[in-house]
Amino acid sequence: MYMRFEVPQFINIEDKLFGPFTFKQSIYLVGGGGMIYLIYRLLPTFVVIFLALPIAAFTLALVFYKPNGRPFIKMVESWILYIFTEKFYLWRQKDRSHAPQQMQPIEKEVSPENTFKQDQQRISDLAWSLDILDYDNNQ
Repeated sequence: MYMRFEVPQFINIEDKLFGPFTFKQSIYLVGGGGMIYLIYRLLPTFVVIFLALPIAAFTLALVFYKPNGRPFIKMVESWILYIFTEKFYLWRQKDRSHAPQQMQPIEKEVSPENTFKQDQQRISDLAWSLDILDYDNNQ
């Protein structure tokens, strides 16, 4: 007797919370709207226009804009990490006077036992990867 189980599908698609919006999109809309409301209540009208438009544009980008099929928040996160992480710049000027004169070959002793172990490991790795590919194809 076999027991049948239903395999979940579409697990990478977020559930809709309010109409066409997911939970994250709803939070972005509420947060952006709340910020605009606070600015509207606390500041003069001419200042509100200059501050509310960029906030509204950023909020709408968070909700709807998906560059290359990825959420806009991932792009913002990558930008922030790039700005605040340390960068390492390397520049080497080619100096002809310090070029190596002649390269010396390095002689290395290779023992038959060592090469046998390496060959056995490579064969084992290859057999494992073939088993995985065969298992995936049979499923």
